[in-house]
Amino acid sequence: MTSGASEVTFVHQPIFDHTTDTTEYRSLGTGGIKTIESNGKLFLEVSSEAIRSLTQTAFDDVSHLLRRSHLESLSAILRDPEASENDRFVARELLLNAVIAAERVFPSCQDTGTALVMAKRGYQVLTDGADEEAISKGIFDTFRQRNLRYSQLAPLSTYVEKNTGTNLPAQIDLMAKPGSAYEFLFIAKGGGSANKTFLYQKNKTLLNPTAMEAFVREAINSLGTAACP
Repeated sequence: MTSGASEVTFVHQPIFDHTTDTTEYRSLGTGGIKTIESNGKLFLEVSSEAIRSLTQTAFDDVSHLLRRSHLESLSAILRDPEASENDRFVARELLLNAVIAAERVFPSCQDTGTALVMAKRGYQVLTDGADEEAISKGIFDTFRQRNLRYSQLAPLSTYVEKNTGTNLPAQIDLMAKPGSAYEFLFIAKGGGSANKTFLYQKNKTLLNPTAMEAFVREAINSLGTAACP
């Protein structure tokens, strides 16, 4: 340390941290999952089949169901005295769409998108190491068994690409954490938005509410009329 330099205390802050999880969960059973003890510690052993089944169920649900809290928020718009007729019309149509999608024939949106999975595996969770493959198989199962559109294109050359017909490859991020829990976040990101992606390189003058709003407004207007902006 150089003379006169102030002492800095190390603090670790997880990048993908979140507050208390208020999500409503349902049990899928304990098949393929068991606990074992070794060296005085309790470990959770998870089979690849359990990961595959979880992933298949998750993307099936994501494609057809909305959370209770979201549906309640839409329903509240219908009873809100300050809501406009257009507000109520949009909320009503979204609720009707949710009812149709819940029958698991048609998805809630035709653009069932790219499958994204972010998982945090505790160091006391044991698998056979083929987690990414098991997750991919679960995604494959969902898109082959349900009436879901395939969005993923594979490049055959610089100018030629072809739909994979399985909605793979998926974006899968696996991370490690302390403990004996295996946490998964499943997201179906609309694939159409990728066709409207731009990279803007700006400087720090953009980092204030007024400049940021003006920039975003201009960028969105430049897209014109298109789906998934």
